[in-house]
Amino acid sequence: MSVYRVIDVIGTSPDSWEEAAKEAVTTAAGSVRDLRVAEVTKQDVQIGDAGELIYRVKLQLSFKYES
Repeated sequence: MSVYRVIDVIGTSPDSWEEAAKEAVTTAAGSVRDLRVAEVTKQDVQIGDAGELIYRVKLQLSFKYES
């Protein structure tokens, strides 16, 4: 049997939602081992001071507890 933990993370990108999701997973993988699933739960766009768009993705990441 296995036990998993789920955490919420938010990634951002000036280019796309896909890049924002990739950034979130890549950054989380630097400190969380054995990532299993990344589920997109929300997407939105932040509008910067100069009118630029910042794509944001909220993900639920699951990882396996070590025995």
